Amino acid sequence: MFNLKQLSPTITDMIRFDHSHVMVTFHQYSPDKSPTVKKALAETICDALEIHATLEEEFFYPVMRREDPKEPFIHKAEPEHDEMRRLIAELRRTSGADPRHDDLVMELMRDVMHHVADEETRLLPDAEKLLGKAHLSELGAAMNRRRLEMVGPKAGKLAKEHLVGFSGSTAALAVGVAGALIAAFALTPKKTWKTKPASL
Repeated sequence: MFNLKQLSPTITDMIRFDHSHVMVTFHQYSPDKSPTVKKALAETICDALEIHATLEEEFFYPVMRREDPKEPFIHKAEPEHDEMRRLIAELRRTSGADPRHDDLVMELMRDVMHHVADEETRLLPDAEKLLGKAHLSELGAAMNRRRLEMVGPKAGKLAKEHLVGFSGSTAALAVGVAGALIAAFALTPKKTWKTKPASL
């Protein structure tokens, strides 16, 4: 039986895409931008990281703890997410005009880069060896459904933050197109073939 769910991006590819999106946003941030743009970029980063961390904790980490319980990174990943959440809360309480805002964004970026490096060089390759493409795609489809549930109520806020934060940037176009493609793919009705389609 052929299932279009198997054509979903794998969970590991989706995690890598999330990492790329956040890093592109971090790279748009600079202390010389206006407080409004800095705050919009910081909010985009914070929202993306919160959604990403929740999805990993709900879908990816439990599977990897079962499959490879001796992998040390899996046991430090969630505490790293908790530290990230602490920084996000502090960042959200800080005005874009406050000099501490820049320092908090840079601290968050350092922590995220360290976490991403461990995840992309150890945990994601391990998952791809242990789980197989079909299982990774099923997890990706489930994660994508949950992402849409989480993003739905925030869609207007997220769009506004992207518009303000990425104004005048070619990266905005790339991020916007990629986001639109993912959303379009996720929202397209999925068909399950119960019988093999007739060949032409």
